[in-house]
Amino acid sequence: MDQIKIGAFLKVLRKEKNLTQEQLAEQLGVSGRTVSRWETGNNMPDISLLVEIAEFYEVTIPELINGERKSETMNENEKEVATTMADYATEEKAGMLTSIRNQSLIGVCAIAVLLILQIIFPNGGNDLVSSVMLFCQTLIKVMIIMICFMSTGLLYKLRQGRKDINIPKPILLIIGAIIAFVIALIIKNLFNLIF
Repeated sequence: MDQIKIGAFLKVLRKEKNLTQEQLAEQLGVSGRTVSRWETGNNMPDISLLVEIAEFYEVTIPELINGERKSETMNENEKEVATTMADYATEEKAGMLTSIRNQSLIGVCAIAVLLILQIIFPNGGNDLVSSVMLFCQTLIKVMIIMICFMSTGLLYKLRQGRKDINIPKPILLIIGAIIAFVIALIIKNLFNLIF
């Protein structure tokens, strides 16, 4: 903490208000000599007075302690960075929600096709119908697993795990679908073994 810098800042603030040291002292309930010691950097204001001084000069306590105002350009830069980060997060979230929505639509279509086939062919029908029904059942499980991968960020972590290999998003989705398909088949086979 640079007392000389803080003192000079206090002096600038007082002059901006067009006050003498005695007028400021009277306003704060201290002596003129105390204000003089603050401005020369020999003494610091009591902690109990910092809030009152900050409010009087319309500055923040960190600005008082640092002995300078935050620059307006820095505030603008901070706002710009914060806005950019917020925009990026919004785009990222929108992309993830779009992917989840698309996976959900595929799953709903698979459920609809499966239900229609089960209504039309309650006994399973021929080999083609049975194969389509099995595909739809597996696709539903795959979509559920893919939605879990996407919503928990596992797909993103898989992509970020190897930074030296840049996998395009469509290929990553295909890899994820294959993994989900294999997991769904394993779950189906385990389910058939148990029951």
